[in-house]
Parts: sequence; structure tokens; C-alpha cells
Amino acid sequence: MKPVGNWFTSRLSRCLLITLLVPLGLLPVAPRMASAQAGAPIPVGAVVSLTGPGAGLGQAERNGILLAEKTINAKGGIKGRPIKVFIEDDGSKPDIAKSKAENLIFNEKVRAIVGPSLTASTGAVSAVTNARGLPQIAMTGLGPQIELSYKSLFHVLPPQALNARAMLEYTTKALGAKKIGVLHDSGYGQLVMNALKGSAGAYGVQFVSVEKFEVGATDVSTQAAKVRASNPEVVFVIATSPTPFRNARQIRIAQPIVSAIGSSAYEYVRGMGEFAHDIVFPEFIVGEDPLPHQAEFVELYRASYGAPPKNYEAAGWDAVHIVARALEKAGPDASPAALAAAMREPYRGVLASYNFAAPDMTGIDLSSYVYSKLVNGKFTRLQFATK
Repeated sequence: MKPVGNWFTSRLSRCLLITLLVPLGLLPVAPRMASAQAGAPIPVGAVVSLTGPGAGLGQAERNGILLAEKTINAKGGIKGRPIKVFIEDDGSKPDIAKSKAENLIFNEKVRAIVGPSLTASTGAVSAVTNARGLPQIAMTGLGPQIELSYKSLFHVLPPQALNARAMLEYTTKALGAKKIGVLHDSGYGQLVMNALKGSAGAYGVQFVSVEKFEVGATDVSTQAAKVRASNPEVVFVIATSPTPFRNARQIRIAQPIVSAIGSSAYEYVRGMGEFAHDIVFPEFIVGEDPLPHQAEFVELYRASYGAPPKNYEAAGWDAVHIVARALEKAGPDASPAALAAAMREPYRGVLASYNFAAPDMTGIDLSSYVYSKLVNGKFTRLQFATK
């Protein structure tokens, strides 16, 4: 047993030595702790529709999100720290989206939210993020007008008014048509239809028949037959489901079909089966024939997933990169307000060119659109372009 006096003297000497060395910065304890803290992952939340009617969008978005996370971290992360994206499924339901976002914010302490996939869910989540000033990159267009008052909400897809104009541009200028029949669902399709009505006068078009069906309907043949009976020159089919496209062709609608971007996911095209032919989409990326600035992303996506990407994969990719750029600019530990401010500027993405300082919180214009046609289930980029 050591003598008490020797133990006490040794202990006292160590304490005095630490007292002298700490102010001089000669002990390695503090640097090791700082290094561990510097490498801590930066949490980012994502709420998307992996199940339910919006799954065709959310599953694609998840792929883009995960690829962006992997790519950013492979390049060193944000100031030496990796990002960690926590992905939640809202089941395509606004109440679940809100609950999942609250869990990410209060329990996972995420720095920003990516998503949701659907307009109603975006509205539910943005009420939560706006109350805290937390940045949110929605993978929808501008929804309820209340969003215009939100200072930390941004969108990587265009407002429905712009989608409507893109459809009318092609219909009137490429097809020379003025009489339009419309088959749309009660969710996303209704929003686009409202915007179409607002733009109809400027393009001199007439909607000869407008038929609505419920989201998730398994048979809309009756509504499609009414559209056919009106003898339109072109038919607009607007939905996040393959059902109306199948039914339109099954009841022998032979006129050109033009749709909106929300129907362009490969998941929906596969569901159209043999009827996925000769449908025109105003969209932003054609994986089979990308624009030069999209080619690197398309190749990376193909290598990772064995298939070409579409709009919603690119939206997920862009959303995470927008968050990463803001974290790099403002700092990983910046306040929510500082992060939101860092996002409020132009950004050239894969999907489109954005300006998050624009009144519609996205800044996309018609020049970002490309047009494609389904040929035997594959997308072909058309030569038509807006001016």
C-alpha cells in the first residue's frame, strides 16, 4: 500500500501541472473534443410520399435525395462534416406529414426540411416550419396563397399557373389546337385546372368538356367517354395516377393527349402499360436525352440505380444540394433565419434554374421547360421550345 503522504503529494503535483498547462494550450484533451464535434453529422429532414397515391413521386424523390447525400459526403461534406438525411414517409396524408415533420424538428433537431411530395402535405408541414423560421425546400409548386407570406419556404417545382401555361404553349403553338377537353383528378389535377382557366383567355382556347374524378379512382371510363363526346381537338389528362390515361385510350380517345409534369414519373408510365404511347409532357429533364448541364447527373443516377432519372429524382437531388449550399455559405451551426437567407438567391439546378428571391418562391420560368413524348413507353425529347 502506498503511503498516504506520497499519494497526496503526487495528486497535488498533477493538479498543479494541469493548472499550468491548460492556459498554455499544451494539453491534447480540448483539441480532441473539438475534432469530434467538428465531424458530427449535420441532420437534415425529408418528408416524402413513399406509400399512398403520391408514391410515384416520393419514391423517385427519395432516390434523388439519397444520391445527393452520398455525393456530397463523398466530396467531404460541409466543412468536413457529413450530412445525414432522415427520410420519413407521410403515406400521402397531410396529418401524417405534419406529425413526421414535428418529430424531425423536435427530436432529430434537423437544420432544414426537404419535401413533402404533395401540395396538401406541403401546406401542413410549412405551417410548422414557418412558425420556427426553419428552411423548407418543398418538392411542389406554390400552393395556398398563405405560402406567399412564409419567409423560409421555397419550391423546386413550378407553380401550377406555370405548368398550365407550358401545356397551353405546346397545344396552341405546336398543335395549333383551340378546343380542349380535360380529364383531371380532384387533387393535383384540380389545381392545374384552376390555373388553366385563368390562362385560357390569353391563349384563346375553349374547354369544350371538363370532367373530374376522385384521387385514387380505379375507373374513370364514364368521365373519359363524356370528354370524347365533346369532340375536342386535344385532350388534357391531369392526374398523379396512370388510370385516366389507360381509360382514355381504352374508350378510343384518338386525339393527342397532353399532360402536366405530375404524371411523368416512370412509376405512372409503367402503370399505363400498352397505352403509354404518344402522350406529351411539358417537363424539365428527359433521362434518355438530357440537356448538357443535366448529363453528369443523369450518368451518375444511371450508374447508381440502373435506370434514367426523371423530374422528381432531379427535384430530390436539387433540394438536398440547395440545403448543402446554404449550410456551406452560412455555416453548419447557423440560425434557421441565416440558413433561409442563404437560400434566398438564384441557383442553377439540374431540374431548372431557380431564383428563390422571386415572389413565387421558385423563380422558374418557361425557358426551363423541355417537352417530351412517350414512344412505346420511353421518353423522346421534342424539338419544341418556348420563347
